[in-house]
Amino acid sequence: MSAIPTTRLTPTGSPLRWLTDGIAYAGDYFQRTVLFADIMRRRGNQYLDHLRQGQPPVLTFSYDILLDGRKMDPPTNFYLARIRDRRTPSEPRLHDVKEKRRLQRVKTSPKASPRPIIIIDPRAGHGPGIGGAKRDSEIGMALDQGYPVYVILFSTRPVAGQTLDHVQLAMAMFVETVRDCHPQAGNPAIIGNCQAGWAAALLGAVRPDITGPIVMNGAPLSYWAGVKGKHPMRYKGGLAGGVWQASLWGDLGNGMFDGAHLVAGFEDLNPANTLWNKHYHLWANLDTEADRYLEFERWWNGYYLLTAEEIHFIVEQLFVGNRAQRGRLVMNDQRVDLKAMKGPIVVFASHGDNITPPQQALNWIPAEWGSVDEIRRRQQTIVYMVHGTIGHLGIFVSAGVSRKEHREIIASIDLMGYLAPGLYEMVISDDDGGMRQVRFEEREMADILAMDDDDDDQVAFGSAEALSRFNDRVYRRLVRPWVKAAVNEATAETLRQLHPLRASRYGFSDLNPWMAPVARLAEEVRKQRRPVLPDNPFSAMEKMFSDTVSKSLDIYRDYRDRTIEAWFYAIFDHPWMRAIATDETANDTAESSGCRVGELADIDAGGFADAVVRIMVALAHAGSGTRRRSLAAYDGLAGRDIRLTDVHGATLSAMIKKQSAIMKSAPEAALSALPGLLPCRADRQKALAIAAALMVNEPDSDPQVIRMRDAIAAVMGI
Repeated sequence: MSAIPTTRLTPTGSPLRWLTDGIAYAGDYFQRTVLFADIMRRRGNQYLDHLRQGQPPVLTFSYDILLDGRKMDPPTNFYLARIRDRRTPSEPRLHDVKEKRRLQRVKTSPKASPRPIIIIDPRAGHGPGIGGAKRDSEIGMALDQGYPVYVILFSTRPVAGQTLDHVQLAMAMFVETVRDCHPQAGNPAIIGNCQAGWAAALLGAVRPDITGPIVMNGAPLSYWAGVKGKHPMRYKGGLAGGVWQASLWGDLGNGMFDGAHLVAGFEDLNPANTLWNKHYHLWANLDTEADRYLEFERWWNGYYLLTAEEIHFIVEQLFVGNRAQRGRLVMNDQRVDLKAMKGPIVVFASHGDNITPPQQALNWIPAEWGSVDEIRRRQQTIVYMVHGTIGHLGIFVSAGVSRKEHREIIASIDLMGYLAPGLYEMVISDDDGGMRQVRFEEREMADILAMDDDDDDQVAFGSAEALSRFNDRVYRRLVRPWVKAAVNEATAETLRQLHPLRASRYGFSDLNPWMAPVARLAEEVRKQRRPVLPDNPFSAMEKMFSDTVSKSLDIYRDYRDRTIEAWFYAIFDHPWMRAIATDETANDTAESSGCRVGELADIDAGGFADAVVRIMVALAHAGSGTRRRSLAAYDGLAGRDIRLTDVHGATLSAMIKKQSAIMKSAPEAALSALPGLLPCRADRQKALAIAAALMVNEPDSDPQVIRMRDAIAAVMGI
């Protein structure tokens, strides 16, 4: 769109100046109104075109379908695809020289095949592909770093009678297929966004034999958690009476639940953005924002369906029942134990996320394990990272987040297996040269719980769950037969097409004859576009008016949310209601073993390889946090000595975990035992030389690392 700026010819403050500014603003206002209407028309046409095409994924990458879930037993609407890597020299590449060198070392190491990465987008009302809708995305970052990338996609309409048990079986088959395609690479890493994050965690808990590292971006597993006064979404299910509404909408959809209801619920969280800010930002910046707006709306306006069985399970078992965290979730006749996950677990959350706040993304960790000692005893590694401001969608949509956080998570995904078992926070910082530095700082359960308030909400939410089960039984026995008798596929589709979100799209498309003049008028406006000058006083008044509207809607939202919260606790925290939930919430606490960390480890056992790894572990964890480059140094171990030839991959990871447990339980005794592992003085010198050459970089090493190296040398008498 060509825009010819206006020029100012009158002096500031004169009546003529006000007149010319008013005329210029009126012309610009009219032009923006026409162009805004045309963008709404184009949005409606785009929505209809996407429907005619079958609502394909919004991926910007080409892909090949490997498995179709509709042809499996049991059938589902999911399918597995592999992304084609078609990068060109002009496309973004790795800019971190140190990471390039690390990747080169990995490729020349005995395990030459890079680990495959499977990316799964949320099935929460929208369609798949948002994790790869741009070049700067999760898929793009993985491709740039040389990983083979697979995606699990899904079609608009599920198979009739499809359940989450069926979906989990299909996903397990997909993961097994990817693993078999890369037999030398280890189990695939899985990146799950939002709903797909908890689905990946449940799969990892049930099938730890096929899953590698699991990354959960903005994914809830503690559905009752949150801070009073800040996170009202968790109360809505209880105040609505629980799962019975999901049953009703599933029946009205003739066995299908319309994802547009979920999207409407998300939009309702922030009425200022939904009703005003998003559209005003477009209207105020029409000359630059139209394409970006339409690109996002293509995905946001793609409404997908779930079966009534699926939505009932999600609401009853997870959102209202919180059964995954409480250890009461059963899938495919198997209890889901989240502690059974084997590969490193990565949780990425944000304080700016009002859909999955950090408490819902993280509180399941202390609830499941109880203590960091229990995590170590189970030889598990958990890493979390909390962004300060980004919203829910931005966690897996923002190009800036992809270029920084997702890029560094993916670059670290293999190296996290070299961390000593425990709980860590991943910290990304930029040094003076603009190079990113990543370190993993040890954390305690108290660091996670510090983000929460001190109130115990479990009993109140347990009351809401108990009432939900009662209401659903009443609905299913007394109301459901009448609803099903009145519903058929025609009435269900009519209700779907009358949903306000759909009607507001096709209502402004070319299907509406009143929109016919808009396209022609918009074309003429573009030819004569004259945007108003930035210092026009009427533009300033416009922005003031917009701010007033936005803040008014925020005031309404805050009042509404406080009212919802007050009513929730007034009802469900009442002693009579608390009595209902007493039996259900009792003993929902993590069981922690009394075993001491390292109790089974033999400090005096081992040889040259064990001693080298123990020294490297001591050096890696000596500073303020474990630097990623220290973990990368483990990859260079295999070629340093003939006795280290087989120390790579799973063998190396197991040795690191064993030596880490020894160092954690008895650090002084572990170091004192080194001379016994290395009776020969020459071996002691060589072992320390190998470890120090890989771990200690004199100019910028942490002083504590250098002191640890010197202390080890003194212990070994060299």
